[in-house]
Amino acid sequence: MSGEELRRLNSNSVADALRYFSGVQVKDYGGVGGIKTVNIRSMGTNHTGVVYDGVELGNAQNGQIDLGQFSLDNIEALSLYNGQKSEILQPAKDFGSAGTIYMRTRTPVFNEGETYHARATIRTGSFDLLNPSALIELRLSNRVSASLSTEWINSSGKYKFRYRRVNPAGELAYDTTAVRQNGDINATRIELNTRGTLNNGTWNFKVYNYNSERGVPGAIVNNVWRRGERIWDTNSFAQGRYTGYFGKFTTLNNIKYAFYRTHYVNNEDKQVKIDNLYKQKEIYFSSANEYEITDFWSISASYDFMWNTLEADVYGFVKPDRISQYLSAATALDLDRFKIQASALGTFIHDRIKGQQAPSDKNVFSPAIFMNGYPLRNKDFSIRVFYKKSFRMPTFNDLYYADMGNSKLSPERVAQYNIGLLYDHKSTSVISAARVSVDAYYNRVKDKIVAYPKGQQFRWTMLNLGLVDIHGVDLTGLLTINPYKDLYMTVRGQYTFQRAIDITNPADNYYRDQIPYIPRHSGAAVVNLQWRGWGLNYSWIYVGERYNQQENIRYNYTQPWYTSDLSLSKDFQLGRVSLRALIEVNNILSQDYDVILNYPMPKRNYRFTITVEI
Repeated sequence: MSGEELRRLNSNSVADALRYFSGVQVKDYGGVGGIKTVNIRSMGTNHTGVVYDGVELGNAQNGQIDLGQFSLDNIEALSLYNGQKSEILQPAKDFGSAGTIYMRTRTPVFNEGETYHARATIRTGSFDLLNPSALIELRLSNRVSASLSTEWINSSGKYKFRYRRVNPAGELAYDTTAVRQNGDINATRIELNTRGTLNNGTWNFKVYNYNSERGVPGAIVNNVWRRGERIWDTNSFAQGRYTGYFGKFTTLNNIKYAFYRTHYVNNEDKQVKIDNLYKQKEIYFSSANEYEITDFWSISASYDFMWNTLEADVYGFVKPDRISQYLSAATALDLDRFKIQASALGTFIHDRIKGQQAPSDKNVFSPAIFMNGYPLRNKDFSIRVFYKKSFRMPTFNDLYYADMGNSKLSPERVAQYNIGLLYDHKSTSVISAARVSVDAYYNRVKDKIVAYPKGQQFRWTMLNLGLVDIHGVDLTGLLTINPYKDLYMTVRGQYTFQRAIDITNPADNYYRDQIPYIPRHSGAAVVNLQWRGWGLNYSWIYVGERYNQQENIRYNYTQPWYTSDLSLSKDFQLGRVSLRALIEVNNILSQDYDVILNYPMPKRNYRFTITVEI
């Protein structure tokens, strides 16, 4: 999704927009500031790479990227790749993810005589929301531009919800309405980008800071409505990127330094008082190089180095640090009607911990092969097949935390198989674009690690499930029609079937049961109408029945849910000034639902946005 399509969605964060991609499950703990993580094809959040302007985001502490922290205000394009990106010039680490999300921020484009652009947005609505943002783009010279993006979000996070539970005998146990507490957020984001062109290449440099104080809305259990958990996040990083073009040789180099500070407090009267500070540091360097042997054959080699460390003011904390090295080789063959891409990744992990024996070094080889064919002359129809192995180490939380870690965890290993068909047609007639795809896939996950909330949202219990079989089908469709000269209608839909079962031990009660929180059926649809500056957008999301524990019994059953969202926008032009007014109504039918058990989501809510751009 890119450009105008992203702006039309009823989405405030990147996580909200990703719900409309097939094969994606979003874990959402509710509210404006609730944690939001993404899982692709049931393989787990840690197998999903998140790349921001060409450099992967990291979190060695728990491996989870909270996509709720990234606003769509400054995002130009959002892409999701199963397997890996369809090009061989990329950092070695990018070859290691089972699926990858790419976020690309807006690149300034200046017309003749323009030296600056400015945009200001104010958003308000339910939950006492106040969310202003601003963007300034400057043309510093013919070759250099800069942009500054800032945002502030403040919300009480309070919303009404219905708490209704039925016991295994079918009798009503609870049925009450209350107000969600401790879901407030006060956060700022500031991002500075500079970009430039050289005689033989391009470069860009980014500085990013996200600072927030949030309440952590706990689980609603045993008639407890309030929680005393709070979390302060300061996420900062600086990254540089250089791409050089020298005839048939291209080089891509990245460098990054990141510092993440997390302060967690739990003042619950009935729990142990906690006040802990965690500090992460990351240094990353990557060099990717591609050589074009012929017009149709290219090869590449990449090397990545990453150093991560974690400190905490917890008694007896082992202060782990990890050196990760990645070495990849890839080749791509483009024979017009047939394309093939093959890669091999070597992963080398070395951990060190204070006062204890660290896990042994890990040296893993991960191959992949992708093929794409066009049987028809016009290339509207294509067939795609891929096989890939991937690997991920347990995180620092998984291994080393005394009250949640498990030093005996085995690393996860995944084998992915996919076959798909794609029809993609574009024309200048009434039907201007038509796209339909279907993919059948099989993933086999060995020693799968699953994280369960352990009473407190910030802490987890880690388990190896052993062996998991995942069969699935993704179906997507897109249709754009122009029935009248100024009227355009776009319909986008997706459906996913997934059968993700634990096949570790036939003696287990949950043998061949669906793994927690993975629905068999899910889908989404978006209908958009555009007419003379007016825009009407309807979005629908459905998630089928799931189970919140390993055993698929009635007691662990979680009901399916669906939501409908509607928005109306109007664009105005006053000379050089562009204005947009947007009204959103989310969860129109005021459905009561939980994405995660006992974390109720908001009922009907509203948002109003005004944007001014020069």
